[in-house]
Amino acid sequence: MLGNEWIAGSSPAVTSEGCIVGVIAELASFVAGAKASALPAAERERLRLHLTDTAVAALAGACIAEGKALQNLGEEGALAGRIGRQAAAIRLTEIDDIHLPSCTTPSAGVVPVALALAAHRQKFEPGEIASAIWVGSEIATRIGMAVRGPQILYRGIWPTYLAAPVAAAATAARLMGLSETRTGHALSLALMLMAGGVGRIHGAPSGRWFLYANAVAGGVAAAEAARADYRGDPDILDKDWLADTHGLALDRGRLTEKLGVSSVYSALSLKPFCSAKQAIAAVEAFRVILHRGVPRDAIAKLRVRVPPAYAGMIATRAEPGARLSTLVSVAHQIALAALAPDRLYEIDRSAPVIDAALTQFAAKVEVVADAALESFYPQHWPAEVEVEAGGEVFRHRVVEAKGDPEHPLDAAGIADKAHRVLDPLVGGERAADWLATCGAALDAGTACRKLAAAFAAGF
Repeated sequence: MLGNEWIAGSSPAVTSEGCIVGVIAELASFVAGAKASALPAAERERLRLHLTDTAVAALAGACIAEGKALQNLGEEGALAGRIGRQAAAIRLTEIDDIHLPSCTTPSAGVVPVALALAAHRQKFEPGEIASAIWVGSEIATRIGMAVRGPQILYRGIWPTYLAAPVAAAATAARLMGLSETRTGHALSLALMLMAGGVGRIHGAPSGRWFLYANAVAGGVAAAEAARADYRGDPDILDKDWLADTHGLALDRGRLTEKLGVSSVYSALSLKPFCSAKQAIAAVEAFRVILHRGVPRDAIAKLRVRVPPAYAGMIATRAEPGARLSTLVSVAHQIALAALAPDRLYEIDRSAPVIDAALTQFAAKVEVVADAALESFYPQHWPAEVEVEAGGEVFRHRVVEAKGDPEHPLDAAGIADKAHRVLDPLVGGERAADWLATCGAALDAGTACRKLAAAFAAGF
């Protein structure tokens, strides 16, 4: 940011040298200049693991019917659209990462942007790709926290969808090598593309993924427009635009506080299996009770206690042929854990019939909104499970689930998850080769090129 002399009659966020100032300028400076190589070794390793985990979801999503259907939407040659649809195919797997305090799933919307654009531009410098992924993830989670994502989700505003254009624009701008000023305009244009609110979408394929694909594509297009010197509103975040247009209070401090000092990776969660995150702690608690020796055939009743914020959501019952409902329904997920645990890793759940035994077991599950668990939320998404069996009641509470920052998945855990997910879809040999390529992509240009080429080709 240069100078402090204002252009007469222009936005007060633009100096006489054409540079922008204010919140957008701070974000743009970070996006254009942050280097992942400067992060502590532990955070760089987490970034690598999240790249691998996201690439596993990308390959899985590309192999199932709903993911394939997405690829048939839009024009084949439109780069932004193809990237957006690939991001949606990752997101729909429900095995991608999540940041609980912001209620956003950042990697799905930035990793494909970085890799596809690297292939398009034929630039395979691992450090730049890592930096582009980091800045996009950081922007996504900070937006989610700044608008209180966990609270607004249950008003019908999807924080990941809200932040997607800006996160994608940040990643794209970095890969395109835009100046700070043009990066600021890319972010501003992407902000004006934010929608956030979604209705109650039913059926399959789900319209949620169409919306999310377009949100990511819009962010890439915003960066392309800024590169062509289209301008945004540089002081959009310094006024009450979000409150006026979306009814959202914005905590500007959450956007910029200690920006670039550390990364969000130490606070991200990885899912241990395919599920809405809100159901994972309950499944884990139920598994602990089973491992204590409680016979599943003796179980008469189960109660799942969770914070009121998401009790109604996970109380959804699974509908045959509606795969998203099976991922959200905690009753269905617990039934799988009891009767067919390997199917927790099944991505394609689009069969028109649900096994009768699963339905009968799921009917034993009751979801209870428990205010006593509110104190943990949204930093954690806990559950307490009560199982009635043989005249006794067994209880277990999980606050910090497997895959959360307190119990992170390591490389071996991600590899195990990857093989459980991918082996049935692509075979063990290809899954192992994919993991090897992903693991080396941020170290060597050859592996980086191979992974980027796969994303660009749609696998």
